[in-house]
Amino acid sequence: MTEKSDNRGRWPGLVDRLMELIPARLRRGIAVVPVVRLSGLIGAVTPLRPGMSLAGVARTLERAFAMKNAKAVALVINSPGGSPVQSRQIYLRIRQLAAEKKLPVLVFVEDVAASGGYMIACAGDEIFCDPSSIMGSIGVVGGSFGFQELIKKVGVERRLYTAGAHKAMLDPFLPENPDDVARVKALQREIHTIFIALVRQSRGTRLKGSDDVLFTGEYWAGETSVSLGLADAIGDLRSTLRARYGDKVLTPVVAPSTGLLSGLLGRKSAGAGTLSQVDGIAGLPDELISALESRAIWAKFGF
Repeated sequence: MTEKSDNRGRWPGLVDRLMELIPARLRRGIAVVPVVRLSGLIGAVTPLRPGMSLAGVARTLERAFAMKNAKAVALVINSPGGSPVQSRQIYLRIRQLAAEKKLPVLVFVEDVAASGGYMIACAGDEIFCDPSSIMGSIGVVGGSFGFQELIKKVGVERRLYTAGAHKAMLDPFLPENPDDVARVKALQREIHTIFIALVRQSRGTRLKGSDDVLFTGEYWAGETSVSLGLADAIGDLRSTLRARYGDKVLTPVVAPSTGLLSGLLGRKSAGAGTLSQVDGIAGLPDELISALESRAIWAKFGF
């Protein structure tokens, strides 16, 4: 009788040791908040410099929302913007996954969540930022150069053949046409209206500023962003999640798949590991222009 009692007394210790062999995020009672980082320009692509796109982040988002024992999904955003189409597509995928899995989305802004970066941030049920984070820039921008006088000076004749009255609209080697500028601005206003509607739908009554403040393309630091309702609070990821889910909360980072198999399946960034040396050399002018454009966009926000 005593021997049986001793054996039963040993079982709890054995169970504890067996539990230690199970990954922490799979144990019952352990809060898990998977973390996905969304960084860089959105949709700005050259053969050597792919930007953020739905195709590039969809699988990572799906893995995060499918994680066992997840209490929420945290997104860490650091982006000055880019393509409005890719920004909205990423936003929609996040909201679709959140609805399917019934998980809240917590967004944490690092240096910048501006323009398209802020559009993606609006996918969060709550947005947190640092006091020095830059947020906003709810607007649409486009630009070009005029080279028509330059090519005259160097003796170059422009020869352009088109079918369609506006096919060469805003060609940088032709004089600027006021009608073409008016068409582009009308297009920008249409896209701006879509952006504004998305922000209003996502932030709702939390928005505190007037339209002629919030939607002019201006951007602000963290404290002002919170006061305008563009963000909910000042806070960093670790402190916020510990306060909400306990000190033992697990925050596994869900990164894009890497390796040969993922490359064959198309999960690697476009062009990565597939260009020959000749292709790389041929792409250097595009890469240089892309790098300069990227630097100019980041510099707009002081980075």
